[in-house]
Amino acid sequence: MGSKEVTEGRTRPAFYAARPGRLRDWWTLLHPPYTAWHLSYVVVGACLAPIVATSRLLATLIAFFCAVGVAAHAYDELQGRPLRTGIPDRVLAAACVAGLSGALVLGVFGVLRVGVVLVPFLVVGPLLVVAYNADLFGGMFHTDLGFALSWGAFPVLTAYVAQAGDLSWSGVVAAAGATALSLAQRSLSTPARQLRRRAVGVRGAVLLGDGSKMDLDRDGLLAPLERGLRALAWASVLFASALAAYRLG
Repeated sequence: MGSKEVTEGRTRPAFYAARPGRLRDWWTLLHPPYTAWHLSYVVVGACLAPIVATSRLLATLIAFFCAVGVAAHAYDELQGRPLRTGIPDRVLAAACVAGLSGALVLGVFGVLRVGVVLVPFLVVGPLLVVAYNADLFGGMFHTDLGFALSWGAFPVLTAYVAQAGDLSWSGVVAAAGATALSLAQRSLSTPARQLRRRAVGVRGAVLLGDGSKMDLDRDGLLAPLERGLRALAWASVLFASALAAYRLG
């Protein structure tokens, strides 16, 4: 049967991970394609509002970048070093605190501009970051659906309310769409992550109807998963960019 041994030294922890290095470790930590993907949900939510204020959109994007791109990923790296970066623990902890603090400060300004309707989002956002990564509440947030609601639906709803000051069915339907896309992301990223970070070998073959067989190896299993992830990330960003260009142009 076909086999391909996997060693940690030969395998990057993610398809976007850079070679080890002080600045390159930060690139890896920020999960660029995934961060851009989830920030695209912010753009979609904001641009569905009746009136789009560029300043509010930028503030919401920065807040989610601080909370998700920086704080959540720094917190996750502190839990067992899944990305194998060399960033010191104290720096990761500081990045987590700074990211959440920055998001909260921007959220407070948002409340002052939009109103108390944003207060629940201001409370729920940091809670999701901590509860998801720390497996609080029995790990109920650290599930496929918990991920999809936290990093898919929540950015859409927050961005819409930050613009409109209330919620409409278009925002809810878009949040459902972001949830579905995030579930698709998890269905691809979970096995890809296991192959890259946990697998020590792949053995097996696919038997075809004509009697031939197709050997299985790690690269062959990873390729379609990561092509799908790349394509979905680019598609989300491009659709959001087109919507922003239409509404703001």
